[in-house]
Amino acid sequence: MKIPRYLFLDRDGVINKRIPGRYVTEISEFEFLVDVPHAIAQLSPLFDVIVVVTNQAGIGKGLLTEEELHKLHGYMLREIEKAGGQIDAIYYCPRRAEENPSCRKPNPGMALQAQQDFPEIVFEQSIMVGDSYSDIRFGKQLGMRTVLISGKVEEEAILQKVNVDFRFDSLSQFATFWLEKS
Repeated sequence: MKIPRYLFLDRDGVINKRIPGRYVTEISEFEFLVDVPHAIAQLSPLFDVIVVVTNQAGIGKGLLTEEELHKLHGYMLREIEKAGGQIDAIYYCPRRAEENPSCRKPNPGMALQAQQDFPEIVFEQSIMVGDSYSDIRFGKQLGMRTVLISGKVEEEAILQKVNVDFRFDSLSQFATFWLEKS
């Protein structure tokens, strides 16, 4: 396998803290996980394209609007850029799981959209970093290497269902590892 040049990141549970039982719906609720802006700054020069792929069913459930999500993502991008990091694009699926839309992970819709926007993306030269079974399955189906950010109660169940290439406690730990490997 060639050296990965493209990085796909999940948002909730990888970049920011999850709020158990609900959605992050406003900037005041968005809290970066430890050292994430710095970790993305470390990873930025190592990858040609970095994108975020995130299921945001809160929109489909009427809990936030797309405009509110764009404001939240604008805040996230500004903070990452202040730390010296770069996210090239954010893809999100506003639909609910029961609709089984093509855009919702583990379905490949967001990855295919990213590849359409960045034709140089080769999935076999990509890494997917996520904290859920759907994130890892999304990456595996497309031939990506996968990184599980652990800390979730269902980690053991995820590991029983799908083969994960790497496991770290945080995006920061992955960044340190990848920096040393490069």
